[in-house]
Amino acid sequence: MPENDTTEPAGEVPIETVKVLLPLPVPGPYDYAVPDDIDVPLGSIVCVPLGSREVTGVVWDEGGDDVSRDKLRSILDVKDVPPLTSALRAFVSWVARYNVATESSVLRMILRVPEAYDPLPPLKALRRAAGEPARLTPSRSRVLKIMADGLARLPKEIAFQAGVGASVVKGLLKAGVLEEAILPPRRLLPESDPETIGPELSPDQAEAAAMLSEAVDARTFETIVLEGVTGSGKTEVYFDAIARALTLGCQVLVLLPEIALSTQFLARFEARFGAPPAMWHSDVPRRLRRDVWRGVATGDVRVVVGARSALFLPFENLGMIVVDEEHDGSYKQDDGVCYHARDMAVVRASLEEVPVVLCSATPSLETLVNVEKGRYHHLYLASRHGGAELPEVQAVDMTRAGTERGRWLSPSLVESLKVCLDSGEQALLYLNRRGYAPLTLCRTCGYRLACPNCSAWLVEHRHRGRLQCHHCGIWSPRPKACPQCSDTESLVACGPGVERLAEEVAERFPDSRLEIMASDTLMGPDDVAALIRKIEYGELDILIGTQVAAKGHHFPMLTLVGVVDADLGLDGGDPRAMERTWQLLHQVSGRAGREERPGKVLLQTYEPGHPVMHALVTGDREQFLDREKQGREQAGMPPFGRLAGIVVSGTDEGAVRRLAHDLGNTAPRGRGIDTFGPAPAPLSLLRGRFRWRLLVKADRDVALQNALRAWLEPVRLKGSLRLQVDVDPQSFL
Repeated sequence: MPENDTTEPAGEVPIETVKVLLPLPVPGPYDYAVPDDIDVPLGSIVCVPLGSREVTGVVWDEGGDDVSRDKLRSILDVKDVPPLTSALRAFVSWVARYNVATESSVLRMILRVPEAYDPLPPLKALRRAAGEPARLTPSRSRVLKIMADGLARLPKEIAFQAGVGASVVKGLLKAGVLEEAILPPRRLLPESDPETIGPELSPDQAEAAAMLSEAVDARTFETIVLEGVTGSGKTEVYFDAIARALTLGCQVLVLLPEIALSTQFLARFEARFGAPPAMWHSDVPRRLRRDVWRGVATGDVRVVVGARSALFLPFENLGMIVVDEEHDGSYKQDDGVCYHARDMAVVRASLEEVPVVLCSATPSLETLVNVEKGRYHHLYLASRHGGAELPEVQAVDMTRAGTERGRWLSPSLVESLKVCLDSGEQALLYLNRRGYAPLTLCRTCGYRLACPNCSAWLVEHRHRGRLQCHHCGIWSPRPKACPQCSDTESLVACGPGVERLAEEVAERFPDSRLEIMASDTLMGPDDVAALIRKIEYGELDILIGTQVAAKGHHFPMLTLVGVVDADLGLDGGDPRAMERTWQLLHQVSGRAGREERPGKVLLQTYEPGHPVMHALVTGDREQFLDREKQGREQAGMPPFGRLAGIVVSGTDEGAVRRLAHDLGNTAPRGRGIDTFGPAPAPLSLLRGRFRWRLLVKADRDVALQNALRAWLEPVRLKGSLRLQVDVDPQSFL
């Protein structure tokens, strides 16, 4: 029986009571009575009374026997949308258990588009009726000529096609010459065509694509790691598998780390499948989100490309999941329910019994260890597509090269830029710092301009004439005098951001055409698309970018990459700092020389002998990763050990400190598990809330979640106090 079939099977006793899970901060599902005149399958989205309110929830299980049916309040309404599948409900429970969250809080991420629960209303159209108008004007004649084919049309379409005003159409309706007709709702999202012929694949690509398609055909769970050097054509490989899934009538989910910035990916998808995919991310208009959510639930939407939240869409017949750039830190959600979308994608694929593809040029250490242990299947593309060569990578020793005061480009990088521009090629200067300068201080008294709400300095954005906090977003105009000593000539910018770097480039190369590519200079997908077109059409000479410029872009004429501060990110106490720096610099280096012209990468560093720099210059990936694995294993750090972060926060600093110390006194400690802290978090003040942190470290064989629940469930929070649990933390701020 189909899951959305609400007819009662012969011989089955109708369910009289059910447990309904609500997306609210409540202990668990509540029992409700099922009215005699309706049937409610498990997974149905229903409207139920709660106190004086009516709320929406999901039928989670059959009711118990502890309360009789006549004492229960009844379900009010069953929404006209297919029930959540058993696999999706199991996924909600799994995510909640693993991440030490409530099922209700996870369900909230699914039930986020309430307007999608009801079908779109039918369209009121008009068609030709019998008879002629008493008075025939030229405008009316044009309308009747269009309507002579007998087809029903929307009033706006009739007026537009006839070149008349709405009053003319209304007059003909009133006269009885046109009559109302009802049209079914139109399909608002185009359908991808799996039969569209894609580009010719290389032998290595074709072999990998065939293996992915075989996994799709098998309709069984398997995790496949698709690794390949930058520019090797990994996307086209999994496009072939997507085509196979569509041919079989299945749905596909593709997760991207920065969906709003993935203009080139979307263009490639449309070229390959004849239509753009359905999109799911925070910038999608709410009306379109309604159409996507409902289309996914009914099976009408076949392909979704989305950010991490797309993992919680109610797919009706999921056949494949792809996690592109699987190593990217953007897949980790750090507020609300803390989860890692890459890991949860593997879980959902296992519950749906479909393959999941983890795709990256620089897979995470966790993923590579799973490959070594045989849990994941590994496919590797060793060469760039079309015969392009990997770029030459050189380290520039800044202890010797030096720069002029107030300048940030070494002589060798300046010379390479000159050669690049003289050859009519393009260059990318990479610096992962937004704004003009990360710090403004007073030379007279030493005062540093800081955020009043966060433990962070205010970043100067000179183009906007203001100072801004990159954590809470607060900003203010740049003061004309020091707020502490009132000196009007003492405020100075310290360190470079991309704006300051652009200022230097404009001075050195006044005739060059340059742009900044950063998250705060691009106001949305349209801005990204416009900038990428300028690069592709050769209307730009130098691109100055943060990490958004490093992610998957293909620029045919870009041959030089200069990393202005390659050491940025190596410090800070993060156990993944070296791995992340290597991944990011490898990715940004891969933007160079992707077609016929050879590429060159210059890494400005004060530590040319650092293992990360050595790995990038020599290309010795294996030695670097082996060193990382050995260090993590010796320290018992992920993926060889387990971590969980506990953050206590509130507006009362004393109450936060007391609760943190109380938790520290009862924290789990013993064989295979230990707790460090409490201590003020590195960001001890964030958005006006004081923060203390504890870190739980455990062996792989310890039931970490059970220990966390036993420790934290008795805690009762008062006032503004909040407690956040982060299993497998990616950030240590």
